[in-house]
Amino acid sequence: MTAEGAISVQGLRVIRGGREVLHGVSLEIARGSVTGLLGPSGCGKTTLMRAVVGVQHVAGGSVTVLGHPAGAPALRTRVGYLTQAPSVYDDLTVAENLRYFGRVYGVAPGRAEEVSAVVGLTSHLGQAVGRLSGGQRARVSLATALLNNPEVLVLDEPTVGLDPVLRRDLWEMFHGLARGGATLLVSSHVMDEAERCDSLVLMRDGQVLAAETPARLRETTGAEDIEGAFLTLIAGQEADV
Repeated sequence: MTAEGAISVQGLRVIRGGREVLHGVSLEIARGSVTGLLGPSGCGKTTLMRAVVGVQHVAGGSVTVLGHPAGAPALRTRVGYLTQAPSVYDDLTVAENLRYFGRVYGVAPGRAEEVSAVVGLTSHLGQAVGRLSGGQRARVSLATALLNNPEVLVLDEPTVGLDPVLRRDLWEMFHGLARGGATLLVSSHVMDEAERCDSLVLMRDGQVLAAETPARLRETTGAEDIEGAFLTLIAGQEADV
């Protein structure tokens, strides 16, 4: 891994349910960047992210995060992970959830209020999470992932089901975190979010089709947008079969 690298994936193979779902994936993700992981549902995005945070059994290859093997004890307070399903307690209030996870991480008591403000939940601190909207619950989960100010933040479809204004605000927040030195890996199957990323990893059928900046992808494929670039890459892949 280069001096600038935060995540290095080399020849990663994953088998689930007797079927190989990642076929020798390799990629490098730079520090202090927002990298979009894009592709259709079922292409292997979540499996790859699970491997990055060290909770996925792998059949071959390696994943290194901040110079350590993925899942190493040294990374427990340095990597944040947001799953697709909200990972908080419905019967607790927003504030109680944040205080609980704050104690787990060992962060200062005032950190809960800080992250609730970052994700726009200050006015909902006293509400039970189970009574919140889907988008608000997702923001509570994101707030818990931010509590320990992680150096690497892995976000699995964080904007799904959110309104356009909130999606815009979250992407602005992601770039603010990156400017502060954090590295973000953000998955999505919505191609219009691609232009918000510093770099992109396009996946299909458990393989990486391309890993470039949005501008470079448009340039090399001659497409007007990322969706067009993705379709061009698919056509090229099928022509080679």
